[in-house]
Amino acid sequence: MEKVRLLKGNEAIAHAAIRCGCDGYFGYPITPQSEIMETLMELEPWDSTGMVVMQVESEVASINMVYGAAGCGKMAMTSSSSPGISLMQEGISYLAAAELPCVIVNVMRGGPGLGTIQPSQADYYQAVKGGGHGDYKMITLAPASVQEMANLTVLAFELAFKYLTPTMILVDGTIGQMMEKVILPPFRKRLTNDEIRLKCPWATLGKTSDRKPNSIISLRIESEEMEEINLRLQGRYRQIEKHEVLYEEFYCEDAEYLIIAFGITARVCQKTVELARAEGIKIGLLRPITLFPFPTIAIRQYANQTKGILTVEMNAGQMVDDVRLSVNGKIAVEFYGRMGGIVPTPEEVFEAFKNKFLES
Repeated sequence: MEKVRLLKGNEAIAHAAIRCGCDGYFGYPITPQSEIMETLMELEPWDSTGMVVMQVESEVASINMVYGAAGCGKMAMTSSSSPGISLMQEGISYLAAAELPCVIVNVMRGGPGLGTIQPSQADYYQAVKGGGHGDYKMITLAPASVQEMANLTVLAFELAFKYLTPTMILVDGTIGQMMEKVILPPFRKRLTNDEIRLKCPWATLGKTSDRKPNSIISLRIESEEMEEINLRLQGRYRQIEKHEVLYEEFYCEDAEYLIIAFGITARVCQKTVELARAEGIKIGLLRPITLFPFPTIAIRQYANQTKGILTVEMNAGQMVDDVRLSVNGKIAVEFYGRMGGIVPTPEEVFEAFKNKFLES
């Protein structure tokens, strides 16, 4: 049985990537996610598993190296923080169009611009709406603990290969930097080239006696062909929405009001719920774990039993739009947020709730 370890969230991702059979990591250092690469370098997985770990010259280079590795059927990943992820958007769009699986980690920091090195959740739109050009989506996972940083790294690779799509782990800098107890996933062997040949018929492995060469591109000159690819991708996204929604509920059974938050703000809001219930106010918390696919149906159902919803985010209000679409005007949806790298306290969230719902 695996022993309990004390790790930073970023370190947990690095350990989990090695253990789940990742073939290659390509990245560039930027606060507050640099420990992912640093930990990989320190662990030297090229000796134990053969995993390639490379610090490249830029974020643009890293996402294109991921593109190349993914095209060969390899389990490839990169990580960065908000400005670096912005530089990757063209490559991410190419990966989506080429239907290639990979994992991208964004440990968010405050923006816009270079902003601050303090934590943020302001990249929600960029992640769940498709930050690059074109009509594409990424599966987006939002950990709220160091244990989930490890668990969702494994899940991210599984979903990426199941649906042949880029998958993002979207986490605020607080979770990336905080230390907690974690049990790491068991080791899985990397796939051999023969196994890739069998399991990844789309991979570019060259022409052999038993298969034709594959050509992986994202450029289509004919409009009808490009529309056909778009329709296939949209159908895949609908399947993801149908089968892969994940969320956590906290005191929701008898809730008269609901708070919706993800990442570190969900941790904060658990305490807010406890403060409210100590005063006899029945608040529940719903924490989306998948931001795409979003738990639209679950939130819509709570609109039938609650009086109002407060979304709490470390941004100017982004996820709140998806919550409002989910309830479709049936109940009031209010927003409370902090920006610039400030993490709200449970008490101020409780005060915001009372101001918006109990004192109006």
